[in-house]
Amino acid sequence: MSPNQISDQNNLQSRDDRPLAPGLYLVATPIGNLEDITLRALRVLRQADRIACEDTRQTQKLLNHFEIRTPTVSYHMHNEGSRTEELIAELRQGARIAVVSDAGTPGIADPGGQIVAAALAAGVDVFPIPGANAAISGLIASGLPTEHFTFHGFLPAKAGQRKTALEDLDRSDATHIFYEAPHRILDTLADVESVFGPAQHVVIARELTKLHEEFLRGTVADLRSQLNARASVRGEIVLMLAPAAAETAPETKATLAAEVAALRKSEGISEMDALKRVARERGIGKSEAYRELQREQNRLR
Repeated sequence: MSPNQISDQNNLQSRDDRPLAPGLYLVATPIGNLEDITLRALRVLRQADRIACEDTRQTQKLLNHFEIRTPTVSYHMHNEGSRTEELIAELRQGARIAVVSDAGTPGIADPGGQIVAAALAAGVDVFPIPGANAAISGLIASGLPTEHFTFHGFLPAKAGQRKTALEDLDRSDATHIFYEAPHRILDTLADVESVFGPAQHVVIARELTKLHEEFLRGTVADLRSQLNARASVRGEIVLMLAPAAAETAPETKATLAAEVAALRKSEGISEMDALKRVARERGIGKSEAYRELQREQNRLR
């Protein structure tokens, strides 16, 4: 071993042995494969005074695997407010507290944001300990553009709200990333097909880093057919798409409003009656036409 290698090894050892500074540590944990935890994350979890967990039972499995004995406390969406106050009080006294979610990076579609804001307001140092994240892992292997992307978390569970969210997406060269529950994925794909057409290219990443990891790439109509043919769809899902720019979209939207206005003027009917007729003539649902008209009117205000 060369002198430089010995020096590097000694420096690494000294970094591993140095005391953990007081503050809040946001520690990313594996999303499936236990090998995807970093050496730094393990050191922080070992040296922290407490670990705040989304589910203490889930985190305990990880801690047991790596023989980590640090005490845990629950920190989830139902007690986030009260627990944040308790943990901030400890942090003000110089505690070293790690926050973890069940899997992945805290604060990304998981608890964490509230305690970070409170810690910063209290003058407490916040340290990100990077690691696994399903959205980024899915994106880099999707084959979709990675230069510009937007992470939306989970789509709304209600059909109308979900469709509106899809209709409001920016149609540029950006890739849109969503988490979706397996029992809703078919309904979501149906909405994607309705909004963007059956030829819209989508990518589904399922069970990332786990034994049954799977990527499905193709048109939304094809993937919808594939999944519909299965007895069931299981596992955590990342849904990704990059909608093509709709060159005719501005004209189409303006025409819808113009047609409604023209009917009201020429036939003296109400806005709702005019909207129903325009929707029928265009072959779209009344609710979809109404949402489009509302968006147009809001833009003009």
